[in-house]
Amino acid sequence: MTQPPSHEPASPRDLVGIGIGPCNLSLAALAHPLPELDAVFYEQRPGFDWHPGLLIEGATVQVPFLADLVTLADPTSPWSFLNYLKDRERLFPFYFAEHFHIQRAEYDAYCRWVAEALPGLRFRHQVDAVRWNPERDVFEVDFTQLDAEGEAEALGRTHTRNIVLGIGSAPYVPDVLQPLVDAPGVPVVHAADYLDHRDSILAAGHVTVVGSGQSGAEVFLDLLRHRPAGREKLHWIGRTEAFAPMEYSKLGLEHFTPDYTRYFHALPEPVRDQLVAAQWQLHKGIDAGTLAAIHDELYRRTLHGGWPDAVLTPGVRVRTAGRIATTRIELHLEHLQQGSRSRLTTDAVVLATGYRDRSLGRILAGLDPYIRRDSSERPRIDQEYRLVLDPSVTGAVYVQNAELHTHGVGAPDLGLAAWRSATILNSLTDKEPYPLPSRTAFTSFGLEEPPARVPQARQLTPLVDGR
Repeated sequence: MTQPPSHEPASPRDLVGIGIGPCNLSLAALAHPLPELDAVFYEQRPGFDWHPGLLIEGATVQVPFLADLVTLADPTSPWSFLNYLKDRERLFPFYFAEHFHIQRAEYDAYCRWVAEALPGLRFRHQVDAVRWNPERDVFEVDFTQLDAEGEAEALGRTHTRNIVLGIGSAPYVPDVLQPLVDAPGVPVVHAADYLDHRDSILAAGHVTVVGSGQSGAEVFLDLLRHRPAGREKLHWIGRTEAFAPMEYSKLGLEHFTPDYTRYFHALPEPVRDQLVAAQWQLHKGIDAGTLAAIHDELYRRTLHGGWPDAVLTPGVRVRTAGRIATTRIELHLEHLQQGSRSRLTTDAVVLATGYRDRSLGRILAGLDPYIRRDSSERPRIDQEYRLVLDPSVTGAVYVQNAELHTHGVGAPDLGLAAWRSATILNSLTDKEPYPLPSRTAFTSFGLEEPPARVPQARQLTPLVDGR
């Protein structure tokens, strides 16, 4: 193991980002034009990728293209999606395509374009620990630099006045299904790895998809389109009461505005917890277009008589699961409304069972004595996305997409990424490099009336002085 890499500065940095997903990539893009800000971002992966196992052909991002990394905070940024299209000489084709929602593969390609050009991103750097040094009033960040094979190559340490965590979420597998994933043989994979195992899943005699959200719908549709008519042999089950469409009305979407985020943050903790559970259809439902495509494909297969060999049953949970010999799987099911139980034998399972926030415990273990927590032992997070720490800590730890319990359903939504990044940078620099609107929704979520005034137009700087 070699000594710390030479590119680490002697003086403390202003900001160290941990993780380079869309959220911290947004922050890095908006931080780039601020020359006074010394920022670096670490990521253990060799490069940027965004849900590679779910970049199914035709699958679209569920937010408009304006919800890119920067536009909703700075439409003039060189890191916008439209500038990406211009750089790739694809602006006119996009204009004529009239796509408000772009394909996931295109969003991934756009983010890669940004990541490959932005300075300050350090891939193959695994952050091991974060500590507060009270003598120097800085955070110490220990990391391991990895080689091309992912093995440790060098140890390093940097010092910073502030940290932002953007480590994202990890695929979630329910305990009753975990033994199936861990055992070799019959293909049982999380939807996050679907494309890597797609050929073997398509080759299986009978396939079951577990999970009634967007990923489950996309995987089921892809399997359906590639199975022979009349011999589909597909099951799709999920716990929700219906294969329900995502709330996508214009007023409903105002739950993903800064106005609602501020309203939600001010609510009492028990009320916030009740709301998060009740609002699942705002962010865990299925795109109506995907539901329509599934129905269209099923209907097409009835044109010559008969019904497709596909079973779609909501309101079902998997009680237990096991293997039959070494080649098949048996799922023990319970219908939540009927109270009835049955068994399903299948040859492959795709688990579209969602994601859970990655634990901050390992990275933040050294800060644990300083972190203030709520009644459920979750970190308290203030309105500007900072962990509430002991007053003796003069630096700040910001979080990205780890604040569902304090900021509501907009936390994982790409549409608020640029606004949250701008909020963090405004707080960090104390100079407001990104002026943000005081009102963003027509809905007033509480009884207090929102401001009704129309803001004054900003004075534009002429491009040519006096002419």
